[in-house]
Amino acid sequence: MLELKMMSKRFYSYIKLHKIKFFVAIVFAIVGALLNALVPYLLGLAITEIQENIKIIAVGTIVSTINFNYILTIISYIVAVVLFGQTAVYLSSVFMTQVIQDTMKKIRTDVSEKLNRMPISYFDGHKQGDILSRITNDIDTVGNAMQQGFLVIITSVIGMVAAIIILIDISWVLAIIAGLIIPGSYFVSQFFTKKSQSYFDNLQVSLGKLNGYIQEDYSGFFVMKLYGQETKSEADFKAINHEIAEVGFKGNVLSAFIMPLSGFITNIAYLGIAVLGGYMTFSGALSVGNLVAACQYVWQINNPVSQITQLIPAGQILIASLKRIFEILDEPDEKLEYEQISLPEKLEGTVVFEHVKFGYYPENILIEDLSFEVKSGQTVAIVGPTGAGKTTLINLLLRFYEINSGVIKIDGISIQEMTREQLRSLFGMVLQDAWLYQTTISENIRLGKLNANEYEVVDSAKIANVHHFIKTLDEGYNELLNEETSNISQGQKQLLTIARAIISNPKILILDEATSSVDTRLEVLIQKAMKKIMQGRTSFVIAHRLSTIKEADLILVMKDGQIIEKGCHEDLLKKKGFYEKLYMSQFAENE
Repeated sequence: MLELKMMSKRFYSYIKLHKIKFFVAIVFAIVGALLNALVPYLLGLAITEIQENIKIIAVGTIVSTINFNYILTIISYIVAVVLFGQTAVYLSSVFMTQVIQDTMKKIRTDVSEKLNRMPISYFDGHKQGDILSRITNDIDTVGNAMQQGFLVIITSVIGMVAAIIILIDISWVLAIIAGLIIPGSYFVSQFFTKKSQSYFDNLQVSLGKLNGYIQEDYSGFFVMKLYGQETKSEADFKAINHEIAEVGFKGNVLSAFIMPLSGFITNIAYLGIAVLGGYMTFSGALSVGNLVAACQYVWQINNPVSQITQLIPAGQILIASLKRIFEILDEPDEKLEYEQISLPEKLEGTVVFEHVKFGYYPENILIEDLSFEVKSGQTVAIVGPTGAGKTTLINLLLRFYEINSGVIKIDGISIQEMTREQLRSLFGMVLQDAWLYQTTISENIRLGKLNANEYEVVDSAKIANVHHFIKTLDEGYNELLNEETSNISQGQKQLLTIARAIISNPKILILDEATSSVDTRLEVLIQKAMKKIMQGRTSFVIAHRLSTIKEADLILVMKDGQIIEKGCHEDLLKKKGFYEKLYMSQFAENE
């Protein structure tokens, strides 16, 4: 209950940004509910008048006819009340829709901005599909639930209160009987809501798991087909799908008890009012019109209770979704940096690691004491078996992760003293997986320098040896890449990412197996481009290709997070150490 109260308060902090429209919507909802609650009472007046007129005629003491003027007046009142009531309900819906849509827009914006402030470690520890589910599915769930249920709850509560008040005016005894519907239904709903909430929490978690699975499985669809893993893929999907069906079934079955039990309580109350009210009518203590009105007010109390109980499953899913959204918003940001230091106008690109210690988790230290120096303009190849720490070293250099102790310097300046923006502006990076936007080729290259002019785009493409290919396309540099960027080859994608790195004119280059996914002909083109842009720049190369390693000025051989050997290719071979064994097992055959 405390958690629900805190989430409600937090969600209201978004709604109150539009509090004028919000309160206008509530006022119209209240007016609509009150006007609609008057209809049975007015109808009772008309019935009572007809009863009195008929009684006078039946006795025969006074010859009279039914007072049609009074009846027509009451009917006109009813029509006016219904008309204004439904108009108020409509206006309430319009204003509330604006509030909810603006609120969800704000939440989506906050989540998006939050993701941009979060450290890389969060994305390494969570499946992309689950994150995507929180941003899309959970936020949509909250918006839809609020859109469908918020005004219903307000009008239902006001309608019930108005019905009870009017019933008290008619007969306080009948009001008490009808009023028992509310606490009875409340306790029933509370009992089953507590029982079912955990299932709805698990339902949203399972939906996030399903999105993560689909995103992962279908992004590797060709690999799955290649190795004939359709059966395993289907089995994994069925397991998650069964989990969703199971928790959804259990949650909804428990919630389904609420409505029939509430209906049972209502019918018992209706029976009591009909019997007692009928007796009161025959004894002259209650008019026929008021009896009819009292019976209708039972259903005016029951209908809101039924509507609210029907919304309980949606409300439980809403709570589960809000919880997942706020979990993202409550994640710690990367350490804020408020001040930029003054960097030299010309950085040489000397990189020094001094006694660096790092672990992704405190209990699992990967790098104990790493020290080395890379001089300006050197090309450094980083080699080692899988898990040696090659990519980790690059992550530390770019401050994707913060080191536990030690210091990393560029031209004698600790990278911890620079802002991340300052630091990363010094680097250009080409990854093994070529990542491109669904936009034009020109805009994809310009991502490295957003204010680059057309000449710079073309020049970087020429250096990357991709200009000729671009000119063969129908739209040239304005060619639009599709969503999967499948309208160009993998090698051409890689050349475009190299052009993107070139246009940023970085001080330091990082090439993470940049030529591993291209054929020999394209590799030659890439190597020519790389040699040109590496001149005068410090370059870190994580590669499995012999040509890159042999031509490096310095080779760092890593194992278990440590540099165990370093030197040029020929010197390391002469040492007959770990590098020589690695070379013989991985590279000699290629040579």
